[in-house]
Amino acid sequence: MACRRSSSLQAMRIRLAFRQSYRKLFPGMRSALSVILKIILPRLVKEIAHHVEVPEESIIVGNGSDEIIDMLFRMKARPGDNVVCYEHCFSMYRMCAKLSGVEYREVERGDNFELPLDRLAEAADERTAMVFVTSPDNPTGQAASVEDLSVLAGVLPEDCLLVVDEAYIDFVWPPESYTPVQAYDKFENLVVLRTFSKAYGLAGLRVGYGILPPQLAKYMKNARIPFTVNLLAEDAAVAALNDDTFYNQTLELVMRGREYMLEELPKIGCKVWPSQANFVMFEPPKPAQAVFKALLKKGIIVRPLASFGLGKCIRVNMGTDAENRKFIETLGEVLGG
Repeated sequence: MACRRSSSLQAMRIRLAFRQSYRKLFPGMRSALSVILKIILPRLVKEIAHHVEVPEESIIVGNGSDEIIDMLFRMKARPGDNVVCYEHCFSMYRMCAKLSGVEYREVERGDNFELPLDRLAEAADERTAMVFVTSPDNPTGQAASVEDLSVLAGVLPEDCLLVVDEAYIDFVWPPESYTPVQAYDKFENLVVLRTFSKAYGLAGLRVGYGILPPQLAKYMKNARIPFTVNLLAEDAAVAALNDDTFYNQTLELVMRGREYMLEELPKIGCKVWPSQANFVMFEPPKPAQAVFKALLKKGIIVRPLASFGLGKCIRVNMGTDAENRKFIETLGEVLGG
């Protein structure tokens, strides 16, 4: 029986590079997909407001959080302004800055890839429209504390927004130590972005949301293109928010897998960084690109990080328990060969 299971795992491709939920559609979503002729967005906004405990007027839903990032640039940044972020982060910030004719300032991380919040503050000036912090961060998995984010929000220049991109916030522990949402009303310059693409596995449906100061949210709702979130995405997102069983099972699986990876990778000679996301970043003792290609030949897909400027490192997603064990076993063979 064990031999058949092992041979089955070898025959399949194990996809641990993409950071979305590996699981199939949950029952509530199947029901949602069968009936889609309903009123769009107000219902989803109401559900999100209840879920995160903020007023509806502070929530804006978009075609993925990418759309909200784009709208922030269009509304807040003008040619001659600048935005600030740290190196090796989400490419959307740089792309939107270029399209908007806005200077993109990038600061170095710490020696161990720490999030350099103090350097972000130092790089901001009176023409800084926005400062971006991705927390937890892709690809390192590191996260900024609520205390540090609150300090940053308080020291930024007047009229500068602090945009905290929380695509992976569902995987942090404990959550109250990392998300500033509970303090959103204490800062008039705080924007928090979230997505249904990661923990909820809805990447292909493109739905995300922002929590903004009420006046900014009002301007954005008035200026945006209508109907960017489709009925299918709305129903799926509402169903996802109401399926606590699926959500909790996903978090349990990710956190168990993360603990396993953080424990096992050093045993086979890899340097690994602590993570609060659904992936970990590690540096193998052999060239990362060669390791990536060797794993690919064996049916395991991970993400080499040369495109992030981290050519020595690899990012691996958490999969099922069996996939995680197979990954460690195969990586050990590749590194030992």
